Amino acid sequence: MDIKNEVLSILDEVLSLKGRGAAFALETPLLGAIPELDSMAVVALITTLEERFGFMVDDDEIDGTVFTSVGTLVDFVQSKLAA
Repeated sequence: MDIKNEVLSILDEVLSLKGRGAAFALETPLLGAIPELDSMAVVALITTLEERFGFMVDDDEIDGTVFTSVGTLVDFVQSKLAA
């Protein structure tokens, strides 16, 4: 499974980006740069990541740094899968 592409697909789906997410690179900023990524979208994104990848996220594991960029989000998912 290509984690980056799956994360991009989830971002596109949850944020209703209509395919724009496919062009995102690891350096693409998220929080504060994409208007669709508001507090409700963060909750939906976490829930979808949990369902799609089969892990659970504790409240104390999440802060703004996870959503700094596509790369930080991919790194977070990889760390959860490795745990």
